[in-house]
Amino acid sequence: MSAPKYKRILLKLSGEALMGKQGFGIDPQTVLRLAGEVKSITDMGVEVGLVVGGGNIYRGLQGAAKGMDRATGDYMGMLATVMNALAFQNALEQVGVKARVLSAIPMPTVCESYVRPKALHHLQEKRVAIFAAGTGNPFFTTDTTAALRAAEMGCDAILMAKQGIDGVYSADPKKDPKAVRYDRLSYSDALARDLKVMDGAAIALARDNDIPVIVFSIDDPGNCRKVVTGEARATVVSAAG
Repeated sequence: MSAPKYKRILLKLSGEALMGKQGFGIDPQTVLRLAGEVKSITDMGVEVGLVVGGGNIYRGLQGAAKGMDRATGDYMGMLATVMNALAFQNALEQVGVKARVLSAIPMPTVCESYVRPKALHHLQEKRVAIFAAGTGNPFFTTDTTAALRAAEMGCDAILMAKQGIDGVYSADPKKDPKAVRYDRLSYSDALARDLKVMDGAAIALARDNDIPVIVFSIDDPGNCRKVVTGEARATVVSAAG
């Protein structure tokens, strides 16, 4: 097995990744498979922070489009991420990985509140730190949460796990057969071309803290380990490009 390139990483999963073949909610077997992917990284000694979206349950932006107050919808979406985080914690424990959920919105009967020194301690103790409830503020995405927590935790890289796509393309490859795939990109190119790697605020945070963003497919078994060792087919977004 190749040695890992990173000591500490932040893995970003979409809420939809937890659905499996369902159209909504959480599929326990899919979550268990994804937990196995995380275990393959922790078994290498890599410290893992994790952010899971809430789109499998609720999206504030979609609610706003249907007439709901945007801030209220975003708070509902944050609560959805807590549900996903708890499900993922349970799955990690089933595969023998210690994990803690830290919520940006205090809910002490359910999980720990996010406190930076506490989160750093969990990582140093080789527990997976699952960051829930976004940043605790409306109008910010879980992509921005991932970049923020990666910066706060001193992560060496942000791993953006995608479904059905193995990197960053010039257009949606499912709709445009001429879409060009990139092996490497600079932060500036990703922003200027609006390539949808992450939202603009997240890319800017990664750039300002010089944290490379690695976009890869979560569909292929073993891909998390390959990303950490530099062997996966992926797009790397960094200062150098």
